[in-house]
Amino acid sequence: MTERRYLSADVIVVGTGPGGLAVGRELAMGGKKVIFFERGLDHRRRSYYGTYVGPMLYADRMGLLFSREGIGIMRPLMLGGATGMFYGSAAAPPVWLKRKYRIDIEADTAAILGELGVAPLPEKLRGDASTRIAAAADSLGYAWFPQPKFMNPDRGMGFYCGATCALGCRCGAKWNAAEYADDAVSLYNAELYTGARVDRVLVDDGCASGVEGVMGWTPFTARAGAVILAAGAIGTPRILQASGFEDAGVGMGVDAAAIVYGRFPGGGMAYDPPMAWSWENPHDGYMMSTLVDPRLVYPFAAARTGMRHALDWPRWADMAGIMIMIGDDISGGVFGRRAVRKPLTPSDYEKLSRAKKIAEMILLKAGAERSSIFMRPLFGAHPSATVRVGFMVDANCKTEADGLYVCDASVLPESPGRPPVLTILGLARRLARHLVKKR
Repeated sequence: MTERRYLSADVIVVGTGPGGLAVGRELAMGGKKVIFFERGLDHRRRSYYGTYVGPMLYADRMGLLFSREGIGIMRPLMLGGATGMFYGSAAAPPVWLKRKYRIDIEADTAAILGELGVAPLPEKLRGDASTRIAAAADSLGYAWFPQPKFMNPDRGMGFYCGATCALGCRCGAKWNAAEYADDAVSLYNAELYTGARVDRVLVDDGCASGVEGVMGWTPFTARAGAVILAAGAIGTPRILQASGFEDAGVGMGVDAAAIVYGRFPGGGMAYDPPMAWSWENPHDGYMMSTLVDPRLVYPFAAARTGMRHALDWPRWADMAGIMIMIGDDISGGVFGRRAVRKPLTPSDYEKLSRAKKIAEMILLKAGAERSSIFMRPLFGAHPSATVRVGFMVDANCKTEADGLYVCDASVLPESPGRPPVLTILGLARRLARHLVKKR
């Protein structure tokens, strides 16, 4: 049997998505000894990163994770977490976070916007088809706006974009939370262990004292005065369940989403930046944005609606899409290592139905062929709310165990119905301030 390895730090962070890396980096900057544990690896500089092969290597179940009800959920397992495969969209925190739950992160998110240079893409880079969709929507009375992005076209190897953006950014224009790991390790002496699966939190007399897990074939125990779980809305509740927190994972949100497609001969959205234009309907609880599936994903998604649309695959470059994303009701949950349940409610389906009618009107106004319009099956855009504020953690993201905190999308008390990365970054900064004051 391999000999157990022992480590120690002031703070242990489990998971390296935007929440874990942001809070860990802030604490390391403040002089704390921080250890990050990441189940996945750093794939950013690999030849397959951003290709169709990539998600087979760094997404849970090779990118084929589905709820029992058939909702597809993309769960990246890699340094940087979801920011390795997101569309780079930045949305303000939901208004209910401050009004209903008294969690104010407006100053934190404003600082992040400035630090990372978040802004809409320049007009010339927003895509002809996407801009045509936005103009058609505007003519119908729906005021679409250029979506703020975690992108800088001047970075990296020059800006080029398109439907494959979600597979991983190969041009380097899109910000990745893994850059926070680079800073924390090189500038502030944090330790980073990839390929490290944390199985459970050690809790002694009501206080978190460390974690146990496996790196490769080597079991390890790490001790610290504070443990921050940031393994995502699926990973975090599983660790908590294994640590004796039986209610973790009961209920979840996924920001249920679908794409309504229409064909525009000679003028599709294949090479437009994803989500360049958006529209929010906070009253009804959903948003829309310009988006199409990557070329090799499209036929599989379309086939689930019937072979008629899948057979249009050779004309994929002529397709344009409007993504609908709803703030779905909390339901289902994460149960053990395998089961993810996510039934939608009648209210969820009503939101989708109303939004679908508007999306179809916009596509027709923009010039889509009426017979080509269809909606691809639902997918879960952003798993969340499995360890909710007011349910499993308090307003400072602390669990019932002293020294044990959660900082990822699982703490959101409701499904956000919008890209959550900026909100998670704001929560991370807020938590870091709280921990610095506390200690």
